[in-house]
Amino acid sequence: MKLRVGLLGGGSWGTTVASLVSRNAPIKIWARDTETVQDINQNHRNSKYLPDAELPAALKATDAIGDAVADADVLVMGIPSNNFRKVLEEAKPFLRPWVPVISLTKGLELSTGKRMTEVIEDVLPGHPVGVLTGPNLAREIMAGQAAASVISMEDEIIVKQLQQLFHSGLFRVYTNTDLLGCELGGVLKNIIAIAVGMGDGLGAGDNTRSALITRGLAEITRLGVAMGGRPETFAGLTGMGDMIATCTSPLSRNRHVGVELGKGRNIDEIIEEMLMVAEGVKSAPTVMALAKKYNVAMPIAEDVFEVTKGTRTAIRAYRGLISASAGSEAEAG
Repeated sequence: MKLRVGLLGGGSWGTTVASLVSRNAPIKIWARDTETVQDINQNHRNSKYLPDAELPAALKATDAIGDAVADADVLVMGIPSNNFRKVLEEAKPFLRPWVPVISLTKGLELSTGKRMTEVIEDVLPGHPVGVLTGPNLAREIMAGQAAASVISMEDEIIVKQLQQLFHSGLFRVYTNTDLLGCELGGVLKNIIAIAVGMGDGLGAGDNTRSALITRGLAEITRLGVAMGGRPETFAGLTGMGDMIATCTSPLSRNRHVGVELGKGRNIDEIIEEMLMVAEGVKSAPTVMALAKKYNVAMPIAEDVFEVTKGTRTAIRAYRGLISASAGSEAEAG
């Protein structure tokens, strides 16, 4: 018997994951936008978020959340962090007990500082939780290009079963039981991608980009390990892998924000014109609070935070980073 899957969220990544899963199991995707639902069902497209991609005919959509959730053996959450809890609460009355819930969201809840899996545990106690995360740019995957991802849960038995659900063709899925480390890697790299984008927007070169990525990886690893993640996780797909893709690809929303900031534009203007969410902007205040709580130095992330809240310009932050005194590479700073 095939597992039935419900996926909440009709954005680019949610639609991409739903398309991949549809090759392995029956899946229904929920979107609040009726036009998106009709587009998926009638035209096998999501013109709003993936205009160039043809979706599998097996993928069905609905604008009734209960229709996607009630029969699901696995629930997948492709909802931005600012609306994640609300949508979970809407889904809760329809969800059967013990159904695993998998997050696709690389963000933190602003009001509580919680990871999305912690929000799931708040709203749906008793349900196994996990994340699907890694260097995954939706448009490349929909174009048929090879990619690798990680399904992470603390339960080794369930995670191996779900691995088969998401693994599809050139989309290779690995397992990892370090849930905290995998989830944090996806969250924290967004902020470094903004920093790299700022450098690109200011006209910095490849050497600068390489230095920011490498030192940025050191920063997120320090915080992740302090919070309980495993060091090797941050050297893998959900850490370094995701960092490279997000920091270098023109398809990256967080890098785009950084590039525009580097050009001197205002953060509100940049966000206003974006169709999709750049999670790094929303996560920055929470990440800095965590850095303070765990007494971890994160100078690159701190500069990004200051620029996004308008208290520092991108050029000033960049000058501060390159003029800061350099100590041992193994140490903070």
